[in-house]
Amino acid sequence: MDFKTILVHVDDSVRSAARVGAAAAIARRSGGHVIGAALSGVSRFLYQAMPSEANDPTLALHLDFLRERARDALALFTRQMDSSGVASYEGRLVDDEAGAGISLHARAADLVVVGQAEPGQAVAPLMADFPAYVVIHSGRPVLLLPFGMEACDPGRHVLVSWDASREAARALQLALPLMARAETVTVAVFDTRSGARTVADATSADPVPFLARHGITAELSIVPVEQKRGHRRHEVGDALLTLAAERSADLLVMGAYGHSRFRETILGGATRSVLEGMTIPVLMAH
Repeated sequence: MDFKTILVHVDDSVRSAARVGAAAAIARRSGGHVIGAALSGVSRFLYQAMPSEANDPTLALHLDFLRERARDALALFTRQMDSSGVASYEGRLVDDEAGAGISLHARAADLVVVGQAEPGQAVAPLMADFPAYVVIHSGRPVLLLPFGMEACDPGRHVLVSWDASREAARALQLALPLMARAETVTVAVFDTRSGARTVADATSADPVPFLARHGITAELSIVPVEQKRGHRRHEVGDALLTLAAERSADLLVMGAYGHSRFRETILGGATRSVLEGMTIPVLMAH
């Protein structure tokens, strides 16, 4: 199994090149097709309720500006892909806001590449929870790049967060193409004082033999977590990031816990901690 269709979010930010570069690196290994999607930023549902552009010159000018901005981003994407060594790629201008548009187009892709939300950004071009929204709504594995990363080709040293949950199992299975080329794979089970059942389940459903049958050598590691009352999920997230640094991991694989309520994305503590504190690429699946 390989990632044959890779969707990457492109825009006119300085971080876009890193996302495109990561998508291109994965596509080169798998012989995959890269789709660069640039969003106009206006919800496709609003378009249906808007007056005709021909009847509203002001609206027409505004939409032309938004689309021209997206076209400029796609031009940068095309230039980067031309020199990437990837044989098959395309750019798409999508009339939609970023969260819903990327999530929709992701459903006909094997992998989605987006960036971490940048802290302290004065004027956010995206919804604040854009990465989390895509993880929860796309139905696909999402590779998230840290906002400070300029280039990456992740997957040499992989850390997998494992608790035998449905989300963790989905992330593990969907990350197989990246783990197949890894030099080291560590499967970490986090042991908290209140998590005895989780540890028992995680070790009972040990994924190491499953990975071995896919040609992937991995080790299972039980990691004790010092628990502070009422903050177990946040501590697991912090412990996961700490372990990734200690193991010099260049890819973290984990299930994403959460749901949406109207336009608000509600995340589990560990998921949110990793999204906020990540310093290496993270592959998440919901």
